[in-house]
Amino acid sequence: MSGMKARIAVLVSGGGTNLQAILDAEKRGEIPHGQVTMVISDRAGAYALERAAKAGIPSLEINKKACGGQAAFEEKLIAALEENRTDLIVLAGFLSILTESFTSKYARRIVNVHPSLIPSFCGAGFYGLKVHEAALARGVKVTGATVHFVNEIPDGGEIIAQKAVEIREGDTPEILQRRVMEQAEWIILPQSVEKVCNEIITRKG
Repeated sequence: MSGMKARIAVLVSGGGTNLQAILDAEKRGEIPHGQVTMVISDRAGAYALERAAKAGIPSLEINKKACGGQAAFEEKLIAALEENRTDLIVLAGFLSILTESFTSKYARRIVNVHPSLIPSFCGAGFYGLKVHEAALARGVKVTGATVHFVNEIPDGGEIIAQKAVEIREGDTPEILQRRVMEQAEWIILPQSVEKVCNEIITRKG
């Protein structure tokens, strides 16, 4: 169906650099089949909310503690997503774990970006700088990023895209994190979002 766009909700916890990469790609016309219509943060004061405001995108803060537990937190998330008529959920540095009752409701409609080449340095406990610290400690020569569908197993869903990034002499976790973002995450995340949006629209059509 021409002109139809999948409605994207981006879930964030922090700075929102991956959210920005999606917004920038959308502005450049690289996500013709999708549009970010909502940003949800599970942390108060996440800078990603500022990015949403600057881009004129409605945003919401849903805090697990304030909800009083996982089930209530997921219920509130689902209510917000349904109200927004969300087609695709993008986890962009979203640190809350989602249970099977949530992920199964949105099968093949939740994507996540992880800063390593899965199955290396992934799963429970591997997030943020910890991933890059582990890669450097192990002495691998190549790392990268992976975009995958989300299921109930942390980093366990089907892989959509991967891009390799070279590790250089003298890398610190911070330097490596930045290179993986610039050379992999910010490239394959918008590409994967477009790919899945296109599939969703085709299925709808």
